[in-house]
Amino acid sequence: MGNRLSKIYTRTGDNGTTGLGDGSRIDKDAPRIEAIGDIDELNSVIGLMLAEPLPDQLRTILLEVQHRLFDIGGGLSMPGTDIPANNLVEGLEQALDKMNDELEPLKEFILPGGTHAAALCHLARSVCRRAERRVISLAKSEAIPELPVKYLNRLSDLLFVMARTINKEAGITDVFWQSERMKK
Repeated sequence: MGNRLSKIYTRTGDNGTTGLGDGSRIDKDAPRIEAIGDIDELNSVIGLMLAEPLPDQLRTILLEVQHRLFDIGGGLSMPGTDIPANNLVEGLEQALDKMNDELEPLKEFILPGGTHAAALCHLARSVCRRAERRVISLAKSEAIPELPVKYLNRLSDLLFVMARTINKEAGITDVFWQSERMKK
C-alpha cells in the first residue's frame, strides 16, 4: 500500500479541488468525483446494513461487496488504469441466482420496507442505482473500464433480492404496490 494518511486534514482541498490517485487534481464536483462519492456512499449504507443482525451468508457477501466497491472507487481515482474483474460480476450473479431461487416469483412491484435491515438494503439498492448513473455519466466523457457499470448494475439486482430474502427469513411478506389507478 502507498502512503498512509498521518494527518487527516491537508488544506489542499480548500480551493474546491481534490487529488486523484495519480497525483492530479480535479474539481470536487467533477463527474469522476461524483461517481467515486456515490460509490463511497453506497459502501457506507452497506456498512449500516452490516450493523444489523443478518444471516451469515448475506454478511459474508456484503463484506466482500464492500471490499470490491473500495477497489472500484480506488480504480476510478486512477484515470487510465484498469480495474481487475476476477469474475466479480459472475460472483454476484451466482449469489443472486441462489437467493432468488428460494423466493416466490414476483408478479407485482413491491414497496421498499419490511425489517430495518431490509429497508436499509432497499436504500443501498437505490444509492447503487444512483452510483451506476454517475458512472455512466462519467463514461460518456472519459474512458473508464467497463467493470464498474456492470458490477453496479448487478449489485443493485442483488440488493433487491437480498431485501426480499431478509424479509422472508424474518417472516415478513413483501408489500405489493397498489396503484391508485388500479383501485378504481
